[in-house]
Amino acid sequence: MSTDPDYSLEFDSEPTQADLEQIAPTNYEAFVVDVVARSLRSKDSHKINQKVLRQCMSLASSFLVTDTAMNRDQGVNTWFVGLNQLIDLIIVLDKRNELELETINTASKVCSECWSTSGNWRELASCRDQIKGLAGKLRGLLDPNKKTYRGSPVYTA
Repeated sequence: MSTDPDYSLEFDSEPTQADLEQIAPTNYEAFVVDVVARSLRSKDSHKINQKVLRQCMSLASSFLVTDTAMNRDQGVNTWFVGLNQLIDLIIVLDKRNELELETINTASKVCSECWSTSGNWRELASCRDQIKGLAGKLRGLLDPNKKTYRGSPVYTA
């Protein structure tokens, strides 16, 4: 006699296509715009909250999968525009001399994660050129040796 609990789930019926269509697709672009806008409405609104920026960036590889899986027509675009906006904010922070080492490290790791994610699914292979372009934007911020940012080591894959 087994004392293991029964974790099986039973449903009255399988979800229908109509049920599945009611689930709104994810949209990294909209998420990024919303999160950044909210952070700019805080008490110190002239500064970009880099902790929020890093958290938002850290979700990029997950959104790559969900945006493209839930919206085959526009998913790659919503994901790319969202991540591109974040990379553009990093460039702005660099030009203002406000970019934190942790933020550029996070961005570099995110590009690496997205590269790996896109390599694991044939359907996402087309994203690799976009990821390479975004990583190139980040590389442009590095010191001439391409391994440091303002003298401090940076994550490179």
